[in-house]
Amino acid sequence: MSYDSSATSLQLRSLVTAGGEVELSLAAVPNPTPGPDDVVVRIEAAPINPSDLGLLLAAADMTTARTGGTPTSPTLTASIPAPFMKAMAPRVGQSLPVGNEGAGTVVAAGANAQALLGKTVAIFGGATYAQYRLAKAAECLLLPPDATAADGASCFVNPLTALGMTETMRREGHTALVHTAAASNLGQMLVKICLKDGINLVNIVRSPEQVATLKALGAVHVVDSSTPGFTDALTDALVGTGATLAFDATGGGRLAGQILTCMEAAINRTSTTYNRYGSTVHKQVYIYGGLDTRPTEFNRGFGMAWGIGGWLLMPLLAKIGPEAAQKMRERVAAELKTTFASHYAAEISLAGVLDPRNVAKYNLRATGLKYLINPNKGA
Repeated sequence: MSYDSSATSLQLRSLVTAGGEVELSLAAVPNPTPGPDDVVVRIEAAPINPSDLGLLLAAADMTTARTGGTPTSPTLTASIPAPFMKAMAPRVGQSLPVGNEGAGTVVAAGANAQALLGKTVAIFGGATYAQYRLAKAAECLLLPPDATAADGASCFVNPLTALGMTETMRREGHTALVHTAAASNLGQMLVKICLKDGINLVNIVRSPEQVATLKALGAVHVVDSSTPGFTDALTDALVGTGATLAFDATGGGRLAGQILTCMEAAINRTSTTYNRYGSTVHKQVYIYGGLDTRPTEFNRGFGMAWGIGGWLLMPLLAKIGPEAAQKMRERVAAELKTTFASHYAAEISLAGVLDPRNVAKYNLRATGLKYLINPNKGA
């Protein structure tokens, strides 16, 4: 299919209205024209990550969702609970493109980017839930010749986040990791990275089935938070690994505090001295997701050497610099079908994103229910 820069194509938009609703729609936008250093990518695969849902659904109560529009121009509208509208204020009235990452075929290229024409590349940086996306050639990740767009669709957010965790561990002087919601696509990647790099990893999951999933990958320490003996088992794993750094995808509830408490207990189990202020070993939990939307709760039973903070991929990449970030991207490309392979429950079209039946599934943010969008499906 030839590319026509004078035509229009579809882009998924999310709009928060002054009346307290989010409206999803498919907008007809002009096809981009590449500059000398640009390419136009025909997007053929873009994942729905948890990090996409905040922009896409804008904290709406999707049980109130209702469809509208026409078969060729559908809409989906849902109410946003009043307590969340204050946070949405900067978005009101703005129709925003969605999608952090994706992959596809380069269908047009500027004079300095002709080498990428016809190649399959992955891109990052927003607006990937669209049939075409303009990108700087230098920011594209060229996929291996045997890789499809689906293979490379998720090669930025999850892989670089997992690699960023081990990079943070090294830079902050820790020697082992704890990871929650560890049976996710990202969690499975982290298991493979740590096995390959010789890093001790404690995986926290929420069911016996997820324990089995990670054990099948070779994970050594997998702890089920749904069992009565969870904190004892977690402490034992921390004694065995010496992990003092955790990355928490849940964010809410008691888990972050439980991890810090168990870290302190593990340290004290082998300590030969008593300090009424607790151990002097610094224990750190970084919250990088919000799968649990409740407030974060913790009881300070872990001494004074501790921290709970936020962690995001983009600030880390800016901190470590372009050379280190490029090495991470090169590793992802080299191990795309092994360490960094992603799996999807279903592939849907742009219009399928607006189908309430699909929303009910991908909005669960559950292990095994990751959806892949093909914006050109049926085009």
